[in-house]
Amino acid sequence: MSYQVEAQAAYVLHTRPYRETSLLVDLFTLEQGRVSAVVKGGRSPRSRMRAMMQPFTPLQVSWRGRHELKTLIQAEAVASPMFLKGSALICGLYVNELLERLLQPSDPHPRLYVYYQYVLNELLAASDIELALRTFEQQLLQQLGYQFDVQQCQPQGIYRYDGTQGFIPVTQITDALKAVCFSGEQLQGIVAEQYHLPEIRRAAKRLMRLALEAQLGSRPLRSRELLQGYVPKRIIPEL
Repeated sequence: MSYQVEAQAAYVLHTRPYRETSLLVDLFTLEQGRVSAVVKGGRSPRSRMRAMMQPFTPLQVSWRGRHELKTLIQAEAVASPMFLKGSALICGLYVNELLERLLQPSDPHPRLYVYYQYVLNELLAASDIELALRTFEQQLLQQLGYQFDVQQCQPQGIYRYDGTQGFIPVTQITDALKAVCFSGEQLQGIVAEQYHLPEIRRAAKRLMRLALEAQLGSRPLRSRELLQGYVPKRIIPEL
């Protein structure tokens, strides 16, 4: 008997063609985490689910299958799609790609799901995109089991970030180390999410990028390549 899961809250992270007429879709779900599923006939103009397999649309989905690759059997939009544009769209694709790359299959993260909804709403409002991204990145790292341990960092000290060892004290910042060094005051501000302070925001952007790159490995993010290839970088300073 095939294992079936019904009425799961979800968002589409990414789709790609699968075989002749189907779609392969990566979903971020409230109760099951990241789920990959086949939408049979999903590329056909007659497919009822085709229009719903778009990012940033709140869905309720059902699937069956015991293996890692499921078969999507039902999808319903539970609210209107979020039509992100410009800077917000690029940032939304960036958030989706982080989840697609970093979450393990069928590993639930209900708290992160709530923060994902938060960041999408902030992107749609376009009021403070940078704040929303830093908050989400920090929550994502925590959900992956990575905590910034700054208890031993003194406010006036200088520390080099290492992806495996954490924060290492240094006595002098050289040009080679400048990009990976932070003051203890900056680190404590980041952990406390004092993002109303411009200096803390700038430091947080560098630190989150370093920490995420340590998790992502050598393969670059497609969303960053899209940004560099098609949009002047000064327009989207948040990534």
